Order: sequence, then structure tokens, then C-alpha cells
Amino acid sequence: MSAALEANSQHQAQTKKFGKQERTVPHQSQKASKWYPAEDQKQPKKARKSIHPARPRPSLQPGTVVILLAGRFRGKRVILLKHLSEGTLLITGPFKINGVPLRRVNARYVIATNTKVDLKGVDDKTIEKISEPNYFTKEKKSEKAKTEEAFFKQGEKPEKKKPTSARAADQKTIDKPLLSNIKNEKFLASYLASSWSLQKGDRPHEMKF
Repeated sequence: MSAALEANSQHQAQTKKFGKQERTVPHQSQKASKWYPAEDQKQPKKARKSIHPARPRPSLQPGTVVILLAGRFRGKRVILLKHLSEGTLLITGPFKINGVPLRRVNARYVIATNTKVDLKGVDDKTIEKISEPNYFTKEKKSEKAKTEEAFFKQGEKPEKKKPTSARAADQKTIDKPLLSNIKNEKFLASYLASSWSLQKGDRPHEMKF
């Protein structure tokens, strides 16, 4: 304890005499720095907003047919399977009807319709597996591996990206019962296969989906 007090007293300011006057000299650790950065250093912003769980719209229920408004498959009619914990929606085409695979989409960029598809027979375990956050993440390659791969593939045509066998199997497991349920409804398959778009003079705010 005494050693700590001595070290503390050494770091405190000292009073020294200069002629007839006394002056308080700060310790080296208390002195202002003589070096300053040439550019302003950005300070991390403090987030004051508290994170609340996502509240989906009442119209977005599992089994509802929704229209995608953004992304690669915009205009497609797809089936909503589940609300994910991060606030996104898990959807499927099915792939055999309109080419839309299992994907996560933002709820802001979908329009809910009045059409519903029966989810009877869909495997809950597979949906839980797909709902995991790491399911859709890609394996990151190191910069060295990327440059080596690009060097050896110079002048070659880029290969088409193919889904992994596990993801293709999950797609078939989810779509198989959905396809049988869709066949029971007249014109539902052709409805899902068709795309939605606006034409000149259309008023989307007056439309009923």
C-alpha cells in the first residue's frame, strides 16, 4: 500500500522555488502532448437507440403470396415461409414454377396479396435449419487464394455459380409439399409463374392485391 502511495506522490505536481517565487511544475505524465495528428481522427459514434425486435405487418403471415419489389427477382410472386429473427422474410418460389430459390428478403420491399398457399406437409426441421443466420453466408477466401485463382483462370470463361448439394436438397424438401398443395388450387401455379409490373396509367394506391 505504501509503495503505491509513493508512486502516486511521484506522479503528482511538484512545487519548486525560482528565486523568491514558487511555481508548481506538473509531472511529465501530466504535461500536454507536443505532438498532434495532422488530420482529425474520427471518433466512434455512440448509438443511443435501443434495439427492438422486428414487428412484421399483420398482412405478412406464413403462407401468404407476396410480390417482390426489389432485387434480382423483382416482380415475382413468391410464398412467404417464415419471419426470421433479424427482421427479414424467408421466401421460396417454388423454384420449379418461377425460378426463385430459398431467399431472405426485406419486408419493406414486398407487397402482401390476399392469396394464401397451404403450408401443410412442409418440414419444420428444414425450415429451422434454413432460419439459422449462418445458412446463407458464403465462405470467405483469402486475398492470396483469390489472386492465385484469378491468375490461373486468365482468358477462361467464368464458371456459372451452382448451389451446393445440401442447399439444393433443402430446396426440394421445402418445395415438394408446396407443389402438391398448389396443384390442388386451380390457376394458382400460373398465377405464381406470372410476373407483376406497372404500366402507363396504373394507380398502385388504388389496386387490391
